[in-house]
Amino acid sequence: MSAMKIKKGDTVKVIAGKDKGKEGKVLAVNVKDNTVVVENVNMVTKHTKPSAANQNGGIVNKEAALHISNVMLMVGGKTTRVGFKMDGDKKVRVAKATGEVIDK
Repeated sequence: MSAMKIKKGDTVKVIAGKDKGKEGKVLAVNVKDNTVVVENVNMVTKHTKPSAANQNGGIVNKEAALHISNVMLMVGGKTTRVGFKMDGDKKVRVAKATGEVIDK
C-alpha cells in the first residue's frame, strides 16, 4: 500500500461535492477506506439512542467522512498536489506547487 498524501492535522480544501470550496483541518484519516473526516465539512444529522456517554440521546450534528480524492492539501494558503522525496534516509512530503518540504 502506498503512503497517504494527507495526514491528520493537515489543512485541506474540498474540491468536489456539496461542500466544494470549504476549508478545514483533518480530524481523522481512514487508510483502509481512503476517507478523511474534515472539521465542519460534510455535516450530517445523526439520531442517537441514550447511552452511558449520552444520557438523553437525541439528534446530533457531526462530520461524516469524505473520499480522499475530494480534498486537496493547502500549503501557505494555496492548494497543491503532494509528492515524495528522500531527505537523507527519511521520506518526506513535498508540495508540488512550491517545491517546499511539508514534513519537517
